[in-house]
Amino acid sequence: MTEASSASTGAADAPPAEARERDAGEASPGERAGAGTAAASERVDRWFARRPALALAALLPIGAVTPLFPVEVGVATFALGTLAVGMAHGAVDHLVPLRGAPGVSLRRSIAVVSVVYAVLGGAVVAAFFAAPVAAFVGFIALTWLHWGQGDVATLAIAGVDHLPTSGERWLALVVRGGLPMGVPLLAHPEEYRLVAEWIVGLFLVDPGAAATAVDPLFAPAVRIGVGVGMATATLASVGLGYRRVRDGRDADGSRRDPGGWRRDVGELAVLWAWFLLAAPVFAIGVYFALWHALRHVGRLVLVDPEAAGAASAGDAFGALARFGRDAAPLTLGGFLVVAAVGASVPAGVAAPGDLLAVSLVAIAAMTLPHVVVVAWLDRRQGVWRPGADA
Repeated sequence: MTEASSASTGAADAPPAEARERDAGEASPGERAGAGTAAASERVDRWFARRPALALAALLPIGAVTPLFPVEVGVATFALGTLAVGMAHGAVDHLVPLRGAPGVSLRRSIAVVSVVYAVLGGAVVAAFFAAPVAAFVGFIALTWLHWGQGDVATLAIAGVDHLPTSGERWLALVVRGGLPMGVPLLAHPEEYRLVAEWIVGLFLVDPGAAATAVDPLFAPAVRIGVGVGMATATLASVGLGYRRVRDGRDADGSRRDPGGWRRDVGELAVLWAWFLLAAPVFAIGVYFALWHALRHVGRLVLVDPEAAGAASAGDAFGALARFGRDAAPLTLGGFLVVAAVGASVPAGVAAPGDLLAVSLVAIAAMTLPHVVVVAWLDRRQGVWRPGADA
């Protein structure tokens, strides 16, 4: 029996007094639950996505002067952001199957995710030892995919109307993930290249050979191609979204809300400005903590009934405390992975740049299994099957 039919049967069987109360406007339990879910989603979107986006916009003047600062300022910012929230945002992956699908036990949830992390994370570290340049390129591509994946999920959960097909959502993924990964290559290639040399140099007997090894990645043709591709994809995504809201109605005849498209355009403008103006390491450090990680934390709050209940009641501290309790053990585990990578690299860790490079390699090792878990959650929530692919 469906929820709707159950609710209607309950109303038919209700005593006259109860029926009169419902007629007078008292919500049924199902309606109250639906209202609670909507309230939680709205608050989580506001707390973890909209307000951080406004904060990033407010930080644009600071970002614009960061190219004048030493790169160590960016390294410190990245370390602080990773410590504060970046590492924690994936530290509840072991509970995602438990909360994302009915019938999955805690033991099975932890076991499956542990195996995924061990196998895929180990493969990433091995790839850096075997072919550091190719592994670096793979890490950039994977992060491009994942950060776009996260932003599209945020828009989908918020119920935007201008991305009704999977094709339009994939185009949005290319744009959203490409802004932090591609635009700094266009605007600040020197610092981008420096980070690449730091990472590749960790795995070379002669770290000085890293400059030659990464040369092909920073050829002018590569930068121009990335820049043209990003501009074209952005214009195409914005234009297709505008066409959707201009047409005004969904396939079922309901009116399309242009608010989601305006939000999308506003966020794209902020991200383009941020990554064009700010120094890459600083820009990524702030974005990782303030934008990507917080949005994923909000998503996980919504799949945890207790945290979602706190959000529905307007208790942001309670929702975050619940998440923090769940994430604490594996957040510490993430820093142990950083230490293990640092202890194993041939070049050792002797400078702030080396510390950043080791952290990024460890994050790469955790990103691949994290992407797999998030992709599973995407599938469960229908992020890439919006149902209007015509």
